[in-house]
This record gives sequence, C-alpha cells and structure tokens, in this order.
Amino acid sequence: MINLFEYQNKKEFPESHYDGLEVFLDDIWAKREKTSYYFNDEDNRVEQQRFIQFLHKNKTLKSNKYVGVIYFEGETINLLPKIFYKGDEPEDYEVNAINKHILWWLSYCRKLKFPNYLSGLNSEKADFFEILIYLFSKYTRELLSSSIYQRYTEVNRELNFVKGRVDINAYINNNLARGRHHKISCEFDAFEMDNEFNRCVKFVSKLLLSTTKENQSRRYLSDILFILDEVKDINVSADKMKRMTFNPMFSNFETIRDYCVLFLDNSVSFNYKNDLKLFAFLLPMEYVFEDFIFGFMDKEIEEIKAQSQIGAKHLDEEKNFKLKPDLHLSFGDRSIIADTKYKIVYSDHTDPKKGISQNDLYQMLAYAVRFKANEIILYYPNTLHNETINNSELSIKDELADDQIVHIKSFQLPIINFDLLKEDYKCKASLTMDFELTKNNLIKAILSSLNLS
Repeated sequence: MINLFEYQNKKEFPESHYDGLEVFLDDIWAKREKTSYYFNDEDNRVEQQRFIQFLHKNKTLKSNKYVGVIYFEGETINLLPKIFYKGDEPEDYEVNAINKHILWWLSYCRKLKFPNYLSGLNSEKADFFEILIYLFSKYTRELLSSSIYQRYTEVNRELNFVKGRVDINAYINNNLARGRHHKISCEFDAFEMDNEFNRCVKFVSKLLLSTTKENQSRRYLSDILFILDEVKDINVSADKMKRMTFNPMFSNFETIRDYCVLFLDNSVSFNYKNDLKLFAFLLPMEYVFEDFIFGFMDKEIEEIKAQSQIGAKHLDEEKNFKLKPDLHLSFGDRSIIADTKYKIVYSDHTDPKKGISQNDLYQMLAYAVRFKANEIILYYPNTLHNETINNSELSIKDELADDQIVHIKSFQLPIINFDLLKEDYKCKASLTMDFELTKNNLIKAILSSLNLS
C-alpha cells in the first residue's frame, strides 16, 4: 500500500508498471468531464492528467490536489489530504481515521450526492474504497432482505387467456401461423422485480464483488446477487440511475440509488478495457472542503441562511473577469461574503500578514467592492500540527468609498477529530457518533466567527 499526501511526500512505484499507471491515469483524465465531481476551467484546458506527478528520473510518484484511492496491477495508492501530513509514514489505524474524516466531510457535500448512511462502519478497514463498498453492501443487503423494489413494467408474454392488450401482429405471425392459436400474445403492465433499478443494483454489485478484498463485503454482495438472481444482467449507466425517482413508499431505496451513482460516476475505470483490476476514485480536495462547509452550515446551523456561489458579478465593465465567492451568509440585517481556502495556515504570531496570503487579500477586496460588503471572512481548515486554532483580522480603509472600513477575518475551522487519530481510540457505533464532538465544536467556531455565539 502506498500513501501519498497532497503535494507532500514521494514514493517509489514498481518500474514494470510505472508507465502503465501514467497511461491509465491519462485515460481517466480524458474521460473526467463525464464522470467527475468537479473540475475548474483551468484544469479543463490541460490534456495531461493532474492526479499524480510522475518523477521519471527516479520512478517516484507525488500526489497533487486529489484525494481518494487508485488500484493498479495489485498496488493500492491512497491519496490523502495534506492537512493530516506529519512527516512520516502513517500507520494503518491513522489511514483508517483519515478516511473516516473524508467520509464525514462527504456526508455533508451537495455537489457530490453522497449517501448519508454512516452506521456500522468496520473500524479495521483502512481502504477508502473498501469502506464505501462495505457501507453500500451492508445497507443494500439489509434493505433487500426485508423489502424488494418492484414497479409496474410493460411486458409482452404469451398467455392462455387475454390480459391487457392483445398484440395482434405477434399473435398472427408467431401463433396462428404456427398452429399455436391457443397461446395469445399480450402486452400488459406487471408488478415486476426485473426492473431498471434492480438491474442497476445487480450490475454494480457484480462489479464491486469482483473488486473488493473484504470477506464481509463479499458475503453481503453475494447475498444481494442471490436475492436478485431473477433480474437480468445488463450494463447500466450513471445517467440512467440519476433519472430514477421513487414514490414515498420506496424512499429508502434512494440511498441505494445514490450509492450506485457514486460508484458509476467516479469509478471511471469500470469501463477501462473491461478490466476491474484497475480502479480510481478521485476527488479534488479543495472543492470537497468548500462543499462540506456550505453543506454543514446549511444543515446544522439554523441561524444562518447560506447560499453557495451566488450569481456571479464581474470585476470589469467588459465582464471578462468573473467574481464568484464560495458563500453568501445572511442573518438578521447582516450580509457577509465568505470564501473557503483549503490551505495550510502556519501559526506565527510575528507574521504581520496574520496568515493571510496576499493573493487571498486581493481577491477578498474585489469581493468587497463588487458585492458592496464590508465584512469578509476566509475559512481555512485546521491541521494535524495545530490543535490551537489560529484566527486573525485585518482592517482596510477604502479611500475611494469615503474611507469605509473593510474588515477581513480569517478563521481556522476545527474539522479534525484528533482523538480518532490515536491508536487506543475506541470507535463508536457510527461515524455520526465519532464526530459528534467535532460537529459541536465546528458549530461553535462558525457562530463565533460571525459574532453569533
């Protein structure tokens, strides 16, 4: 297993598969528009993959801004967030804890429809993708064991009696012409188990069964395939799954649908030369952080009305330079522009810039001018190196606006559960419970940043 932290450490990769891995990732990059979570305009102009840096001179790998997992020729490459890097090789329990953090963040994300089913996670699993498979297989098996999804589907069958509408042409050509007048070709709606939804569940389950190495997940997936034995084997696309809707009676099946979309949308190598030994699940961490903070505010803090990436304004009159802040926060008669910055902020009390980068400051001033806001907030994540939160504030006098004061604040948000990263930590029954204290601390930190606590 190879563990790479964003822009941090380097690791050697077997020379025999080195070039093949680069070709594989280039192929994924070329297909990313259809299967990705989010990519910006700058990345879309680049043809060569940006998931991993290939240092050909010494056959080593270095991670870029993506997190997730890659399977290639028997090797597992974990791409981990830089905020957890501490300079040495992480233990398995630490990788497991890091992946749990990613899952917790994703449970609040809105751009990526992540299934909000987080109970019963096996604490021994350290592979991010294996965790996803386990959650999917456990939930799906439990639901299908108690309730099978059925829906009315139009079918064409030969019966001994008339049901629905008689297919006259088929009856004449296939029955009367062959002396089988006692069989009637009928078209009617039947409450069928063999429907598009169950076909997709079966398709995804077979793919995952051929990929997973976890015995418990394999048992659950085998049970699912046994339950769906009568369902046809066909390939199903993520787009088709996205269009599926359920009436309230079958609302529990929405979670299964969301998991299937998650796998089919991001597991881009499922169709790569039909070789399921190759797999990649990759997400750009800066957008995961942005989406997590918005989703968290929207779900957990009633006092705030949060809007994500509100209607864009432009810095210039010709509308060539677009301004689109991450968050617009409103409460009472106050309106604040907030931007998430997935960057490591180092604690240095002697720094006159107070941890705010010059580029970030210029960007925030542009927001203040165009959105007529005198309160701007920058949100950064805390890191493994600074349990003590580092917050700061700058005031800028706008001489072009009658000396109006623009307040720019930066806050590190507590999104890490440090206890979870300890070897002797006893995992609770669910991720929700593992992160209960972290959730409460994050609520307090956000409210404090807005002077609401």
